[in-house]
Parts: sequence; C-alpha cells; structure tokens
Amino acid sequence: MIGRRGAGKNGDRGSGGGGGGLAARLRHPPGGRDARFMLFAQLLDRTGTGVWGASCVLFFTFVAGLDGRRLGLLLGAAGVAGIAGSPLAGHLAARFRVRTLLIGCHLLRLAAIGALLVVTRFEVLLLLVAVTSLGDRAAKMLEMLFATRAAGEQRGTYQALSRSVANAGYALGAGLAAIGLAVGTREAYQVLILANALSFVLAAALVRRTGEQRHERGVEGVSGAGEAVAEAADPGKAGKAGEPGRSAVANPWRDRGYLRFVLLDIPLCLDDSILGVGLPLWLIEHTDAPHAVVPAFLIINTVLVVVLQMTVSARVGRPRQAAGAARLYGLTLLGCCLLLALTPEHGAWAATLVLLAAAVLVTAAELLRSVSSWELAVSLAPREARASYLGVAGMSQSIQKSAGPMLLTGAVMVAGPAGWLVLGAAVAGVSVAQRRFALRRLDALRGPDARGSGEAAGAGPAASPAGTGRGAAPVS
Repeated sequence: MIGRRGAGKNGDRGSGGGGGGLAARLRHPPGGRDARFMLFAQLLDRTGTGVWGASCVLFFTFVAGLDGRRLGLLLGAAGVAGIAGSPLAGHLAARFRVRTLLIGCHLLRLAAIGALLVVTRFEVLLLLVAVTSLGDRAAKMLEMLFATRAAGEQRGTYQALSRSVANAGYALGAGLAAIGLAVGTREAYQVLILANALSFVLAAALVRRTGEQRHERGVEGVSGAGEAVAEAADPGKAGKAGEPGRSAVANPWRDRGYLRFVLLDIPLCLDDSILGVGLPLWLIEHTDAPHAVVPAFLIINTVLVVVLQMTVSARVGRPRQAAGAARLYGLTLLGCCLLLALTPEHGAWAATLVLLAAAVLVTAAELLRSVSSWELAVSLAPREARASYLGVAGMSQSIQKSAGPMLLTGAVMVAGPAGWLVLGAAVAGVSVAQRRFALRRLDALRGPDARGSGEAAGAGPAASPAGTGRGAAPVS
C-alpha cells in the first residue's frame, strides 16, 4: 500500500556490468524493444506509486477522517491482501497471457484508486485499499515473469535496470507529492490521486505495445530438471515425474524444497522494514539525533540503489553466486544491526553519523537481496512451471511487509540494543542456511555431472543438457 519507494549473459559478463553506463543500458536493455516499453511503463507506475505512497496516510487522516485505529486496520488489510497477489498472478499466468494480466492489474488499480475520489465509508475504503495492494503485488510478480522470459540469461541485468528505474520513479513521485502536500487542501489531494490514476493508464498503454513472451529462451533439459524437482519435493517418487498426467512437478505447493526457500527468504527481506520503520523509530525514541535526519535515510537508499544496482548485479549473475550473495546479505544486515545496537543515546552528531552508516549498510543489504532473492527464485524453479513457482516466491516480500514492522515495533525495539543483536544474529544464521539449501537444490537440479561444468558454461539449473535429474541428490 505504502510504496517507497547487471550481469550480462553468463558468457559475456563484461557487458552486463556497465556497458556504456545506465543510460546506454536503458537504450539497449536485454529484451530489446519490448523491454524498453516495459521499463518505461514501470517508471510511470512507480512514479504514481511514489505520489500515492508519500500522501496516502495524510489523505486517509485529514481528508477521509480516519483515526489511528482505523488507519492501522486499513494498512494491515492492504498488507494481508498483498500476500495473495503474487500466487494468484502466478496461477493465472500459467493459463493466460502475461501481457493481458498485467494490463488488467493496472486497470484494476485504476478503478480502485479512482473510487477514492468519491468514497468515504470506511468499509468501502477497506475493500479499495485491499484491491489496490492485491493488484500491486500481482503486477510486480508479472513484471518479474516478463523479465525471465524477455531477458533470458540476462535477467540479472534487466533486474538491475528495473530497480534503478523503480527507485527513480519513487523519488520523482515523492517529489511531486511534496508539492501537493505543501498546498494541503482536499483538492490538492484529489490531484495527487488523479496523478496516480494517470500513471496506471499510461503504464497499461505501454504494456499493450509489448509483444507477448510466450516461451522462455533455452528450454533444453526441461524434463530432466522436472525430475530433479519432483525428487527434491518427494524423494520417494523419484523417477515418476516424467509420467503423463503427474502434476507434482508443476505444483510449487507440493515442492518442499522450494517452499523452504520461500520460508527462509522472508527474514532475508527485513531490510525493507528496517529502513522504513526501524531506523526512523530508533532515531526518534532512542537517540538525540535531529528528526530532520530521517529523510536522509531514504535519500541515501535511493541514490545508492540507482548508482550501484548495475554494479552489484554484474557480480551476481549466476545461481551459485546468488546463493553466496544471500549469505553476504545476512552478514551485512548483522553489521547494520550492530551499529544500531551501539548507537549512542546522547550526542546528536555521534548518533547521526552512526545512523547514517547503518542506512548505508541496510541499503547494501537491499542491493544484495534484490539480486540474490530474485535470481534464486527463478533458478530454483523448474523452467516449465516458473509462473506458478514465482507466484509463490513473491509471497516472501509480501509477508515481510506485513509482519516485519510488527516484529520491529513489538519485539526488537522493546528489547532495546539486545533486540537488534538478536535480530542481526538470527538473520545471519538464516542466510547461511539459505545458501546451504540453495546450493544443494541447484546441485540436485543440475545432476552430479553438471555441478562444475554447468556453471562454467553459464547455464541455468534447468538449461544444462546434463541436468537429467538421474541420480540427483534428494533435497527435502
């Protein structure tokens, strides 16, 4: 509800990292013409989201007249509804065109946001924000699926471009919202709502100009990868995945190994809540740092993501590198939590410097998470069932957005510095486990003969002809 807000081909890593800079990569993104349209659509969408994200709380408070209890219930409903968006979109994407579904998400959000201009009843507002959040999470999952199909092995570069564009859009939207908030009238808030609605119309028009990505590139080894995933999901059924009529391969809810990845991925998304909730509240409640420092957290985050995302993605272009980045994420977030635990309560300058350093570390963790989580979500899924698998994977961020703020405010901050230490150590431990389990699953997908050669060739886990799944180690 409240938004804030590369590697090239594996065989040509140098082109993915900079290749003439961000502007040059945006002119010639992986996926060609369709990718340019999609990235521009994302820019417009995120600009509208930035406008609404910066103004929605004030709109519901001063225009809709909601008290704190109802506002909390409203935003909580949005978070819960968002959890269902990704798996629902993944389920539909296995049966309908991604382009059509994405246009539908934009139009669904257009209708819900537009209704806010005339609706005042709380019960209806509750439904509208839930629908908006559902459409938002579904749209993000569909954009992710588009990238896996359009960009192929260069999906890491596309993801870096996408995040750079998104952050620029969020920043632009927040700047536009500041103008309306400065005016502060009911009409000014309505103009902001219309601006968000317009972004959906323009985004839908651009998506309509893209071509439907019917098949992913390089489908070799699909059946072999399917066998390995079926064996990973249920070792007792190994070798039966290729039988006609069996649905275990295509059903992520029965794949215990993939569900474990998604479960472990939830705490590995906590950087979002730490940046948006933890840092500001810790500054206000436990330090003498001036409140004017709070906007600097978002500024640091936005600038570093735009500047460094391509560089980080260029270094994490392969599945096993993504598994290593997941562990590094945990260590980086542990460093951030250590700084917060050691932040001096007295002394404005000292506290400000420590908090700004923590903002840098949590942004570094975000950069690592954005490439590791996304790459593993794709690489650990069987190629022929990626739509439904990615829908389930998208739940991790939605669940974190709902549970993360409550964890920070209800447990970590209540415990004080010790709470940050425990949180950092726990996330670091989860990151180590995620790396271990991800590598085991990648080996199972590749087969024993492809564990070294497949990566050297730059093949994904389902792309290697050697990855037949016969004799793959079970991953429960």
